[in-house]
Amino acid sequence: MFRSLRVAFAATAAITAFVPAAHADTKITFGLDWVAEPEYGGYYEALAEGLYKKAGLDVTIYQGGPQVNTAQLLVAGKLDFDITSNAFLALNFAQENIPYEVVAAGFQKDPDCLIAHHGQGNDSFEDIKGKPIAVSTDTRASWWLYLKSRFGYTDSQLRSYGFSLTPFLTNKKDIQEAYVTSEPYLVHQATGEWPVVLALPDAGFDGYASLLATSDKMVQDHPAEVKAFIDASAQGWYDFLYKNPQPAFAAIKKDNPDMTDGLLQFGYGQIKARGIVDSGDTKTLGIYAMTDARWASFFHQMVKAGMYDPSMNYKAAYTLQFVDHGRPKQN
Repeated sequence: MFRSLRVAFAATAAITAFVPAAHADTKITFGLDWVAEPEYGGYYEALAEGLYKKAGLDVTIYQGGPQVNTAQLLVAGKLDFDITSNAFLALNFAQENIPYEVVAAGFQKDPDCLIAHHGQGNDSFEDIKGKPIAVSTDTRASWWLYLKSRFGYTDSQLRSYGFSLTPFLTNKKDIQEAYVTSEPYLVHQATGEWPVVLALPDAGFDGYASLLATSDKMVQDHPAEVKAFIDASAQGWYDFLYKNPQPAFAAIKKDNPDMTDGLLQFGYGQIKARGIVDSGDTKTLGIYAMTDARWASFFHQMVKAGMYDPSMNYKAAYTLQFVDHGRPKQN
């Protein structure tokens, strides 16, 4: 899933059944790549404010989790849209000729990071070359390869990662993967100290994250519904970030009762402060912006890291058909 611990919440609301809703609006099933949290605030805001309904859509959001493969469910026709955690997955699907494509980039900056303790000489990406680093199996096949190429890391540094903060909290030398919107807060809650945060974008990593994807068939046969879903979701993000996030917070807590107010506020603050959703190209092209130049930059970074053949048709991974239409007028 290319996700870190985030929080040890059980994904009890994961997709186990699809119960059709009785409504005249076009039914849309949408799968998250983790449990409900502020990183999905725009979608929950759109749902809570009735923006989807105003667009003629009856949207059901299904939570994900470590045992839920939303891409597989989408390809099987059980979901209309899903969140693809990062651009690696999109390129991998294109490489395998899977009829699946990205239609919008939810995050302009990847929230993945490494965390370390202060006072241990692990204050930069350069400092941790040669030192043990705990990352997941999925990460080893994705952005770890970028760090190896960029900083000269080796696989001998790798340690197993069990989606737990316990090793970090009990060992001052520990370095592990994390998410900027969650683990730093949890570490502070447990210890009273903030960890060193080495954010992936600060290492020059150029990939999009939290990508909105659908099937080739949906794009070809139902472009109006795709556009309506993206436009309503984008408005949800604007309202969440710049008006009132409380409707989204309430909806997130309803789906995920274990989510705390403190973590909601921390995650929300990090999303805004770091420009995770709204920065760079989105300032002129609008939320969900994607460009051919940015995709090309990421692809060539990963070719250099040895992940893809340079002759691969990376443009099959995405379409710009539904984005880059500018920022809406805000009331």
